[in-house]
Amino acid sequence: MSLFKTLAGIWFILLAIPGYSQEKPGILISGKLENAKVGEFIDFLNSATGYQIYYDQTKFDSLRVNLEFTNKNIDWVLDQAFKNTQYRYAIDFQKNIFLTSGDKMVVTLDNLLPELVSDEVVPVRKIEREVREFLTETEPQISVIASNNRVYDIGVKTANFRKGNVTIAGFVRVAQTGEPVIGANVYITNPRIGVSTDQSGFYSLTLPAGRHSLNIRYIGMRDAVRVINLYSEGKLDVEMIEQVRSLKEVDISAEKVANIRSTQMGVEKLTMATIKQIPTVFGEPDILRVILTLPGVKSVGEASTGFNVRGGGTDQNLILYNDATIYNPTHLFGFFSAFNSDAVKDIELYKSSIPARFGGRISSVLDVRSREGNSKKIAGSAGIGLLTSRFNIEGPIIKDRTTFMLGGRTTYSDWLLGKLPEKSGYKNSKAAFSDIDVHLNHKFDDRNTLAFTGYLSNDRFNLNSDTVYSYSNRNLSLKWKHIFHNKFNMSLTAGIDNYEYQVESHENPINAYDMGFDINQSNFKADFTYYLSNKHTLDFGGSSILYKTHPGKFVPWGTESLVRPDILQSEQALESAVYLGDRFEITPALSLNMGLRFSLYHYLGPQSTYAYPEGLPKNDFNVTDSLVFNRGDVIKKYGGPEYRISARYAITGDMSVKLAFNTLRQYIHMLSNTTAIAPTDIWKLSDLHIKPQSGRQASFGLYKNFKSNTIETSAEVYYKWLDNYLDYRSGATLIMNHHLEQDVINTQGKAYGAEFQIKKTAGKLNGWISYTYSRTMLKMDDPTSIQLINGGKYYPANHDKPHDFTMVGNFKASHRFSVSANVTYSTGRPITLPVGRFYYGGAERMLYSDRNQYRIPDYFRTDLSMNIEGNHKVHQWIHSSWTIGVYNVTGRHNPYSTYFTTENGWVKGYKLSIFATPVPFINYNLRF
Repeated sequence: MSLFKTLAGIWFILLAIPGYSQEKPGILISGKLENAKVGEFIDFLNSATGYQIYYDQTKFDSLRVNLEFTNKNIDWVLDQAFKNTQYRYAIDFQKNIFLTSGDKMVVTLDNLLPELVSDEVVPVRKIEREVREFLTETEPQISVIASNNRVYDIGVKTANFRKGNVTIAGFVRVAQTGEPVIGANVYITNPRIGVSTDQSGFYSLTLPAGRHSLNIRYIGMRDAVRVINLYSEGKLDVEMIEQVRSLKEVDISAEKVANIRSTQMGVEKLTMATIKQIPTVFGEPDILRVILTLPGVKSVGEASTGFNVRGGGTDQNLILYNDATIYNPTHLFGFFSAFNSDAVKDIELYKSSIPARFGGRISSVLDVRSREGNSKKIAGSAGIGLLTSRFNIEGPIIKDRTTFMLGGRTTYSDWLLGKLPEKSGYKNSKAAFSDIDVHLNHKFDDRNTLAFTGYLSNDRFNLNSDTVYSYSNRNLSLKWKHIFHNKFNMSLTAGIDNYEYQVESHENPINAYDMGFDINQSNFKADFTYYLSNKHTLDFGGSSILYKTHPGKFVPWGTESLVRPDILQSEQALESAVYLGDRFEITPALSLNMGLRFSLYHYLGPQSTYAYPEGLPKNDFNVTDSLVFNRGDVIKKYGGPEYRISARYAITGDMSVKLAFNTLRQYIHMLSNTTAIAPTDIWKLSDLHIKPQSGRQASFGLYKNFKSNTIETSAEVYYKWLDNYLDYRSGATLIMNHHLEQDVINTQGKAYGAEFQIKKTAGKLNGWISYTYSRTMLKMDDPTSIQLINGGKYYPANHDKPHDFTMVGNFKASHRFSVSANVTYSTGRPITLPVGRFYYGGAERMLYSDRNQYRIPDYFRTDLSMNIEGNHKVHQWIHSSWTIGVYNVTGRHNPYSTYFTTENGWVKGYKLSIFATPVPFINYNLRF
């Protein structure tokens, strides 16, 4: 046996040593290489010889090959290419070539020839170990590198390539986790033909039959190349590996110009890597806080993660989490967003060019997508901070077929509230929240995938009183994705969404009560995509939402309570829509994105309401009749077309202009006596008296990139027309109001502004600077109103803040240490102030200014944070990191609101600040 092992070892050595390769002289090749990069050199060798070549691309970045040769074998070519360099190679009998750099080699003459004369079998073990170490050290990219150098036969192989075009399709995924790569560029260079992957990582590309080098590129991933022989229609899935770049390396690629080439305007896409770099209060990565740093996105102030986009109200934003509607996206008084950052893959915010598949809101769409779960191995992360803890675990149930992801968060903030001084009035307060995410993804075959998402959140708090507030989101969704063929695919989604709040007081049995509200919706939608060609894509489908709301209840708690029960009528409505979108590249410079959406809304019985005469105010004095509708009756119907169009013209390869025009309708309204999303906000359906909101927006943008597309600049201007925007009469009652139409008023509005942004995407220092000038003005000139607001003239909306400046910067000093900063300034929001006193009916009354005539002081804040990573050993099971920072470094007393009280006959004003001092934070994070 020992002799056999020795002979086997010698045979392996002779085959592995370049000088003893079986193929010498073997295949003779000819060619001319001028300053060829390693990828070009490897592609040439693979195409000419069919050898599989294994190497670590990052170690060969500096290699340039200049050779001209005729009828030479591969050994000669490699010897000449690596002459006077640190690079080495070895070839085995299976036509595999191993490339290494430095002294580390799989097999070398220096360490093998002395062993050949020995009787020991050490060479065999040594060779096996070194080959195994080489393969291990280059994992996980080794399989991908091998794929880069393999020739793929697509379709039914024939002696000759057919004439005409053939469609190839497939999925692009991350090699380490199996997650889809969204927005990756898939293209060939000659002729120039390419597409981008969709939200599932799917691409469909029509090419001339024949041999091609298929390039796949995406920011943060290593470029991938697939050499294909395209015979007929077929499928090719691609795995990409994450790119770990040196600190001084600049990622330069002509493909990374999505902001220039995309036809859509006002679209912001953020990855979790970017979000986690931006400091937020209490140190936990927060999606909505980062959204507020983008141009055109504002907030009414501290302790609010509700946001306003281009002059719209907080209720005019459609917030989706894996297609489930989130009605209240906040936790803990608005300090935290409802999304667990460890479960989120990426987000897209549509401010202007809203795709036709979205509808139901007139301001923006925030599309949040979770990760599908690691299909390769069990992995996870966790974090602990001063107020919150979170965890996330994911992995395969059936490898490469069924994956799961489970995440959760909770808080322990009571200890901090207990530290507040007695005079604050909040020392005995309590607050807590929790949320949990569940995601399952199953791949039946190459054409069918089923995904399940479950989300549950709960908040509960009381502010130094016996009154307890609680609210919750509950969402379930199921999505089936089916590929009919390479040009046609579909996704069907069904879901149930619920949001409810409760206010309860049980301390005094005589006055104990429960008060609450809830909204439920069942939804179904079908989305289809048909790729007519590489330049022409159709999106079409339909959706339907059944709303059921319980607008309010006020009932006694316990047998001793003397509270009189009061329950508002429930409401229901059906909102349906069909849409058609067309993405069309007319020329390489000019592209269009057109869409038509037709929405239809039915307000349904059972219901009873009042009738009012036309042209007179809606109040109890003008009631003409009481109307009663039975279950299933259509009480009121609204609807109409919505137009979406955007165009892009590329002036040069790094400069373009864009135009967009949108019309949208919204059939649901949020009623609130605050300017921010609050637990007691009520969502009201459009009915017989309250009309749907509608909006139109026109926008124009100029985009220019500099320094090989590593610096992006943009300037956009817009103008919006708002119709039937709800405002309230002075002294309006919104909660437990049986006839809301008597206290709300329809207003007309206009919003206009300009947004400027400079973004640096590469290098040790990156980030962005943005400035927004915007105005939102409302006008109530309804002749049926008893009293016109501001005499029927325009007045600023509650969220009107003309100037907004934000700077976000990240400096990566090393692979383990980085510093981030966030600076923001904005104009103070409008308020209405008491300006005098008068006597009427024997009592003193306050005289107020015109609505929103004054403003609270301007807002300014600076945040700093440090991110400290543990070591980056590849095979370490657990990797840790620290996030340390300070929120509001300057300790500025930014006002959240102002209020007035009468004390000893005098009116005194007070300013409320949420964070009036610097707030330090620290978080410890783990991932495995």
